[in-house]
Amino acid sequence: MVNTILGRKIGMTQVFDEEDNVVPVTVIQAGPCTVSQVKTKATDGYDAVQIGFGDIKSNRLNKPMAGHFAKAGVEPMRYLREVRVENGEEHNTGDQVTVADFAEVTAVDVTGTSKGKGFQGTIKRWNFSRGPMTHGSRNQRKPGSIGQCAYPARVRKGLHMAGHMGDERVTVKNLKLVRVDAEQNLMLIKGAVPGGKNALVAIRMA
Repeated sequence: MVNTILGRKIGMTQVFDEEDNVVPVTVIQAGPCTVSQVKTKATDGYDAVQIGFGDIKSNRLNKPMAGHFAKAGVEPMRYLREVRVENGEEHNTGDQVTVADFAEVTAVDVTGTSKGKGFQGTIKRWNFSRGPMTHGSRNQRKPGSIGQCAYPARVRKGLHMAGHMGDERVTVKNLKLVRVDAEQNLMLIKGAVPGGKNALVAIRMA
């Protein structure tokens, strides 16, 4: 069984649970994902399947990708991801992974790309505290000392400083799967997930 499905983040809303409590959820249009390649220990040294998601026009493909989809006998897809499985021989190209496979799942791990924030200072990026705002202080939002004097006479690696923030791979684990709508290929997950609207996310059974 493939324990991962690809989807597109639609946005956030809120629903009521069985006890009439308001639950904030993220709505994700997940799948259906098609298996475009199967890898086994005999041929590749490990067991995995390649799943695809999203439509794309055939004239947008380069020749290697067009040949890859033609060999598998599946329609071209915009996104491809490889997922490890226990036994690759149990899967075939053309198999479908849908939200119905997650009907009995209670918790999931969601992986996506966080929103890019551009170049940010240490207060926003690392939650530094600001300096005094009065009495001649000239250190309101400056980072302060970044090293030592004689030894090691350099800035240590990994020091928290200003720089590019966001736009990185983020995984949020053990999120509650509130509801699955198999007819519309929707998944409602409690809380926030990485990325903006229409961002690609991978949902894995926790």
